[in-house]
Amino acid sequence: MFSMQKRPVIMFVDDEEIILTSLKSQVKKYFGSEFRYETASDAEEAYEIIDELIQEDTPILIIVSDWLMPKIKGDEFLKGVHKKFPGILKIILSGHADKSLVDSLSEEIPLYAHLRKPWEEKELVELIQKAK
Repeated sequence: MFSMQKRPVIMFVDDEEIILTSLKSQVKKYFGSEFRYETASDAEEAYEIIDELIQEDTPILIIVSDWLMPKIKGDEFLKGVHKKFPGILKIILSGHADKSLVDSLSEEIPLYAHLRKPWEEKELVELIQKAK
């Protein structure tokens, strides 16, 4: 279990601000101050935040990443995260990725879940609840 001194992080990565705000507010409504919540608008920003968290020795529980983003797509981002930090749980979020793309990603890295846009708040919360 995580130390009480450093709350574990749930990170959301999406290039649409409204999606980030919605994800964060839905999860925060259920879990309150149990977690620290971080958002990034692209993979590069997410990597910077991850590096800062690792330097602070702050645990990252889960990353929820959009699939279709500019520059680095979510699948490539999550593969990179997995290479450096295999213990972080990874959820891909997409309204665009078909089953074969998700299956292909799942063969390369242990994907915790795939959420389709629009996602169900209850499903998102249950996934995080199970991950704790």
